[in-house]
Amino acid sequence: MKNIILQYKKKYDAGEPISVVTCYDYTFATLFNRTEVDCLLVGDSLGMVIQGNQSTLPVTLDEIIYHTKAVCKGAPDKTIVADLPFLSYQTSIEEGIRSAGRVLKETNASCVKLEGDSDFIIELTKRMNESGIPVFAHLGLTPQSVHTLGGHRVQGKTEAARSKMIRKSREIAEAGAFALLLEMVPESLGKEITEAIRIPTIGIGAGKYTSGQVLVMQDLLGLTEDFHPKFLKKFGNLGGAVKDAVNLYHREVSKREYPSETHVFSDT
Repeated sequence: MKNIILQYKKKYDAGEPISVVTCYDYTFATLFNRTEVDCLLVGDSLGMVIQGNQSTLPVTLDEIIYHTKAVCKGAPDKTIVADLPFLSYQTSIEEGIRSAGRVLKETNASCVKLEGDSDFIIELTKRMNESGIPVFAHLGLTPQSVHTLGGHRVQGKTEAARSKMIRKSREIAEAGAFALLLEMVPESLGKEITEAIRIPTIGIGAGKYTSGQVLVMQDLLGLTEDFHPKFLKKFGNLGGAVKDAVNLYHREVSKREYPSETHVFSDT
């Protein structure tokens, strides 16, 4: 497993954009391991794209560990980030460190990702850093706070919200986070934060001036056919390819064309 902090720092110092994609299972991890993508994120977005929930909130720590184990097995040459899910770290500093420790000990992941900018989260980031747990921070639209944010909306649009996010980004970087994910913020704010702190910023709906980008694998591959947010570019049409393949299989089974002679075992 590559050292994620050293890898990010090397690319960041060289001014090279960093690519991140989510991943949740062994099969896709083996494919991504053979690509040039820099990093895989086992996101709590699995609650929506894998489990079919309306938010990330139902995802448990055990489920994150389960999926992260599979991804780490399939992509031993990639750096792996694991989300800490809702209420696995917000109740106390001790619980947060314990949850993060379980993830690193049981999965071989490189680091954990935390959402939020409260004084508690900043202190937790500092304490985790002191405990040897690398922290990937997350500001802007933080899906675990979707109810308090009023839904999936662009964040940092008012001057007050903008100033607060810049200030909190600095505090999180000073607390020891090695990278910061910025989700659904105006491009100008993504640029200003990137210029204000000395750690990589990874954007999703944060414009082109961040240090890198992240997308959900189902979205970039075109598997989520009815999902069309403004920030998303679909780099493939696997949804159509999957349907075509399954329909072809169905037709051949219906016509008894499959299995053919080449797919059956003889008596000898």
